[in-house]
Amino acid sequence: MAAVTVSLSSSPGSKAAAALSPSPCSHHQYFLSYPRRSSKAAGRAVRVQVSTTETAAAPAKKEKVSKKQEEGIVTNKYKPKEPYVGRCLFNTRITGDNAPGETWHMVFSTEGEVPYREGQSIGVIADGVDKDGKPHKLRLYSIASSAIGDFGDSKTVSLCVKRLVYTNDQGEIVKGVCSNFLCQSCDLKPGSEVKMTGPVGKEMLMPKDPNATIIMLATGTGIAPFRSFLWKMFFEEHQDYKYTGLAWLFLGVPTSDTLLYKEELERMKEISPDNFRLDFAVSREQTNAAGEKMYIQTRMAEYKEELWELLKKDDTYVYMCGLKGMEKGIDEIMVDLAAKDGIDWFDYKKQLKKAEQWNVEVY
Repeated sequence: MAAVTVSLSSSPGSKAAAALSPSPCSHHQYFLSYPRRSSKAAGRAVRVQVSTTETAAAPAKKEKVSKKQEEGIVTNKYKPKEPYVGRCLFNTRITGDNAPGETWHMVFSTEGEVPYREGQSIGVIADGVDKDGKPHKLRLYSIASSAIGDFGDSKTVSLCVKRLVYTNDQGEIVKGVCSNFLCQSCDLKPGSEVKMTGPVGKEMLMPKDPNATIIMLATGTGIAPFRSFLWKMFFEEHQDYKYTGLAWLFLGVPTSDTLLYKEELERMKEISPDNFRLDFAVSREQTNAAGEKMYIQTRMAEYKEELWELLKKDDTYVYMCGLKGMEKGIDEIMVDLAAKDGIDWFDYKKQLKKAEQWNVEVY
């Protein structure tokens, strides 16, 4: 099949230009060239608690104002009974041949009719019917593209999908309906129709503050919402948004062949070294100084004091997406650190959640 070259067009939200040059149904690498954007983050305010013995009238209760980019957010525009029907524009495997499983990156047309934000999700309804003859239920996927999409024209949406195949207790091979509809053997070729619902979700929306510290914790395809964040931060130029803070990504995977979007991420680090930190945790190939497997919490433990200091500041936001078990491992790191400062970690985490600074989407 002939190679496909796509140039990201200039738009009010983006001046980025890139070339994607794979066969639409093959494992590929991204080759990106974007304008250098480098700026140093300003100082951070430290979270403090102030007490007073003076008696004062209670202030009027104010309506809580979200710290996230919620203005104009759209949710549930399309529902299962009336989905949006887009078309597949691009579908390619992004894991290596030796990866334990297949993960695919795919781009669908929306013609601007599915207005989503970074951090939201969309539903996909696989073709066909279930064992009872009813349409398949939708499957939610975190959106892997920024709001203007991979092509920069606000007319596409991208997903990062792992093909689910496993053997059950009876020795039968089970295939996930929706993931195999999207991924298997390139059945979903460019031009194929796809039924989509949504967009949905506000939990993972980006902070309003362009100078915020954003700590992103991902396992596997949990990288999807963070790819959307990072494209907006480092590959795009916007009149009303320029990121000047610190973005720190921890990505945990089993093998090097499952490091998703590795070339993109390393390119971001090259063009914005003062604003982007990147740490991989490859559990089957890396160990720490004690010889323990390098899971995401193991990698984070190497920076635990620095992370704790960041978490004590009012402009630090944590986002977590991926396997459910990783939050427990991170709790184990933070309990002792917080205790040294006389703080109960779990109570403190509740405060962070209330302030929209601890955001979790796990499965």
